[in-house]
Amino acid sequence: MSYNSISAYAAQSANAAAASAAASASGSSAGAANSSLALTQSDFLQLLTTQLQNQDPTKPTDPSQFVNEFAALSEVSGISSMSNSIGSLTSSMTSSQLLNGTNLIGHTVIASGNSAALTSGGNITGAVTVPAGASSLTVQVTDSAGQLINTFSVPATSGTTSFTWNGTTTTGATAPAGVYNFSVSANSNGTQTAVTPMLAYKVNSVTIDPTSNSLTLNTDGGSVPLSAVNQVM
Repeated sequence: MSYNSISAYAAQSANAAAASAAASASGSSAGAANSSLALTQSDFLQLLTTQLQNQDPTKPTDPSQFVNEFAALSEVSGISSMSNSIGSLTSSMTSSQLLNGTNLIGHTVIASGNSAALTSGGNITGAVTVPAGASSLTVQVTDSAGQLINTFSVPATSGTTSFTWNGTTTTGATAPAGVYNFSVSANSNGTQTAVTPMLAYKVNSVTIDPTSNSLTLNTDGGSVPLSAVNQVM
């Protein structure tokens, strides 16, 4: 077996190990497939032994080639070790994130969203970031069928402004329990601009995606990604 052959095999193994390390960092299942292509220390030493046994006695392999080959083995081993370390770190971070997420269970969070659940006799609170130059805000509440339930105004104070829907309709009657949708518009010099509302959600449980390691809060108003949370109450 020639030096070029074994070096090419080492390079292929190093690339496979590097791909495995990258897959471990991203949580991809492709890591297992790539790691199966990696050259182990036992495989590498067997190749070197075979090379020695089959070399031309009149033209022995240059010792410097062995140095390069052992350097390649060190590279492969190092990448493989890094892959294992990254995998362990990813697993640890996932467990830590899930543990931190459980601390939110039972709490109310303010997160970006346009629908929330109304309980019998309850209300729904929310907030909105007021755009610069806005003089007033209008909140519209609709039911699951898209029917307008209520409309009310909110002062356009600087920064973030809170609002509360008391659960009544435009006629003053109590709206039935269920999921309602919210839309907010800001009035600036007679021009209406849609603004993304934030609503209050009670966290019942948490779920972590094993592929992306992203945490999702399961609330009374549906699933809310942790990245959408602006405030914990």
